[in-house]
Amino acid sequence: MVKQTAPVYVLGVGMTKFIKPRGKVDYPELGFEAGVKAMLDAHINYDDVDQGVACFCYGDSTSGQRVFYQFGMTGIPIYNVNNNCSTGSTGLYMGKNMIAHGAADCVLVVGFEKMFPGSLQTFFQDRANPTGTSNLIMKETRGVTKAPGAAQLFGNAGREHMEKYGSTIEDFAEIARINHEHSKRNPYSQFQDEYTLDQILKSNMIHEPLTKLQCCPTSDGSAAAVLVSQEFLDARPELKDQAILIAGQCMATDTPDLFNRSAIELIGYSMSELAAKTALAQAKTSPDEIKVCELHDCFSANEMVTIEALGLTPKGKAHELIRKGGITYGPNNKVVINPSGGLISKGHPLGATGLAQCAELVWHMRGWANNRSIKGTKAALQHNLGLGGAVVVTVYKRADGGEATDVSDADIAKKTGLGYNPAVVAKGFTHEQVNTVRSKKARSEWALQDTETKVESRF
Repeated sequence: MVKQTAPVYVLGVGMTKFIKPRGKVDYPELGFEAGVKAMLDAHINYDDVDQGVACFCYGDSTSGQRVFYQFGMTGIPIYNVNNNCSTGSTGLYMGKNMIAHGAADCVLVVGFEKMFPGSLQTFFQDRANPTGTSNLIMKETRGVTKAPGAAQLFGNAGREHMEKYGSTIEDFAEIARINHEHSKRNPYSQFQDEYTLDQILKSNMIHEPLTKLQCCPTSDGSAAAVLVSQEFLDARPELKDQAILIAGQCMATDTPDLFNRSAIELIGYSMSELAAKTALAQAKTSPDEIKVCELHDCFSANEMVTIEALGLTPKGKAHELIRKGGITYGPNNKVVINPSGGLISKGHPLGATGLAQCAELVWHMRGWANNRSIKGTKAALQHNLGLGGAVVVTVYKRADGGEATDVSDADIAKKTGLGYNPAVVAKGFTHEQVNTVRSKKARSEWALQDTETKVESRF
């Protein structure tokens, strides 16, 4: 039984634009940009931070300290987290629990990733692969092809959905078409190109039903969040209208169903279902009350099955909702899924993805995402999954319990002090703004090196 815990709020968020992994920007620079933006958004100084969580999959052990020391060297605990594609949300979950159980009043979580071009590969060749048992099930049930391993796993789940429930290759392509269209309104998205359904279907076949435009790219990027306690927020009443409550949250791992020889189960359906039910129950919210959702669409097939795992439709009915236009903007909308463009178009820097999803939904709940808002939003749902496996599902609500209403860019620009609305414009910051968030009592220019100059030169 989970004990009753204290409320936790997301007070600040920030992120970089997601970019192709070409080695042009290093992780200290990416993490610095996102962390500074989140602290500026929260109107805090690094001296206010009690604990730090760094989230990344590719990098040496204490890369988190390399990022955080740029903000200050205050001696606080800094945790380095790696949990496959759910790494960012795992850090969010850790930070939330630190505050909820009284170990901190303010936690900074920064996710960053500098990736290799091309599809994901196994990094260590001299030891057992953590998903080796899943790969063996796949080999025995569906066989193995020359396609990237993740595309085979998720593509096979798509095939099973078609066989069991009657979805078609056009339904999977429509998911990708929608997400690419959504990304046009997200300034942080790696890609902002719109495609017709035919273009998506005719792009290179990776592993049926998945064509190239239905697969997320590898990416470099960073995102961050500042989490605070009720006491911390009460001391800053002027910030309460931007504080978003983590109303429910659950991190889950696989059940024995993982190995029941179902391709859908092999990509974590049951753990997603468990996490969603638990988080929604904590938030006292039904799936039908969710108006906006950021869902882990590493492949269109995962969005198809996860729509059902989250309870947004009955099992086997996701494609019917998609055909009606129910997952995008328009008269038949039920829930807007991935208004950011999702992993498919926004990009997927593993350690940053969960925190970028958080930022997107926080902007929606504040009313700042005014170019892609959804009327009547009182609760937002986040799903971030990693094979191996772990999943985090989070429900967000406004601190006042009310409905999100659009705020003008001019009002947001004035409130933030940035001169712009960070939900709809991707910009940098000034030296003076950096100076306001870096530690006053324990900073080191040696730790910073020339990072600030590099960040400023990109804007």
